[in-house]
Amino acid sequence: MSVSKFTLPDVGEGLTEAEIVQWRVAPGDTIGINQVLVEIETAKSLVELPSPYAGVVGEILITEGTTVDVGTPIITITTDAAGAAPEEPTPSVGASAADSPAPAAPAPASPAAPATPAAGGAAADDASGAMLVGRGSAASMPTRRRRHVGSPVAHETLSAPAPKADPARTATTVASPVIASVGPVVAKPPIRKLAKDLGVDLATVTPTGPIGDVTREDVLREASQVSVFRNIETPEWPSDREERIPVKGVRKAIAQAMVSSAFTAPHVSLFVDVDATRTMEFVKRLKTSTDFAGVKVSPLLIMAKAMIWAVRRNPMVNSTFTNEEIIVRHYVNLGIAAATPRGLIVPNVKDAHEMTLLQLARALEQLTLTAREGKTSPAEMAGGTITITNIGVFGMDTGTPILNSGEAGIVALGTIKQKPWVVDGEVRARYVTTIGASFDHRVVDGDVASRFLADVASIIEEPALLLE
Repeated sequence: MSVSKFTLPDVGEGLTEAEIVQWRVAPGDTIGINQVLVEIETAKSLVELPSPYAGVVGEILITEGTTVDVGTPIITITTDAAGAAPEEPTPSVGASAADSPAPAAPAPASPAAPATPAAGGAAADDASGAMLVGRGSAASMPTRRRRHVGSPVAHETLSAPAPKADPARTATTVASPVIASVGPVVAKPPIRKLAKDLGVDLATVTPTGPIGDVTREDVLREASQVSVFRNIETPEWPSDREERIPVKGVRKAIAQAMVSSAFTAPHVSLFVDVDATRTMEFVKRLKTSTDFAGVKVSPLLIMAKAMIWAVRRNPMVNSTFTNEEIIVRHYVNLGIAAATPRGLIVPNVKDAHEMTLLQLARALEQLTLTAREGKTSPAEMAGGTITITNIGVFGMDTGTPILNSGEAGIVALGTIKQKPWVVDGEVRARYVTTIGASFDHRVVDGDVASRFLADVASIIEEPALLLE
């Protein structure tokens, strides 16, 4: 028998310290090799540390909430000769990828042991059709840190797959995005009253009824998602007059990145109102397509394709500025800004420019699942070239986004909702959104920025342009 001291390993990425977040074992517990001992937080990620030994937990040397340097003993484990793994060095936890240029730290990564997401039900479609952050109810969100219980996690929580449509109806589903106007929502009077009482727009609800009708469950699910981003009640003031939150870990990294971006790159911002009715129609057609069965489809998918198309026509927005040169990237690693309980992260879809619409939809879905489960790795954060941030899920019309560090462009998608709009001299109800964008003015001149945003808007107005 011997007593081994397990020290805080090198977590990579040039980091030298970490905070002990939560112990997963207690003195006297019998553990095996690779069993998770503790959850730590660095400025880059939330990581579960596995044990290199099999044995019995002795003493926990560092309490939760304490920040310690790499190499500090944090726990003792009593082992025998058969239980130890002396030939294997203490694992280096964390990805070996280069530091991400994202404005904040990546979501939790678990290289040695998979994270265990909290239990929860299925989530619904985004009320605006676009995405930035998760639409899942608080109960369905992973709550890896106790102080964050109930917080929403990643952008665009996925809905249950829509039922397959009749092949006779879907044979020409995606032949062309140029389609007729959106048909009426099928829902019984009691369902319509329920939706009105709960403040749910039936046009944004994905129906799951046997004849394509909206059910009571559909409305309740959508209402629960909307409530995540709205203050349902006003809480009482706490007894303490002030609350002090230490600036460390991810929050410290976010603050530093935001300041660096805002005061290094001179931002210029533009805005445009867009009639998104045809995009909404196209999305509804895709949802009933057998090719897209079981795949998350939302207007963000069309937005992503629009940006890739516009980047090809205006490559300077996909560049990065250094003191010596401007590097223009002829590929698109499309970043999707996401809010998590630990802060803002920006994972990106690698080589999005090479993907078909279906491949891109699947990639966005996988990105979402990974973020929801807390498994976004530093490598998935690195190498982004341009970013989408969706404030529409909060019901916001527009905003002035701050650039992701190392990028020259970021586009903000506002909420998509029906508004009066002049069409052929007549005022009609149309689905309208506002697209905002910020650019690094050292790289992108006003004419390039304007042409790029106009190109994005043209696709949202008429997705058929993607077929050219």
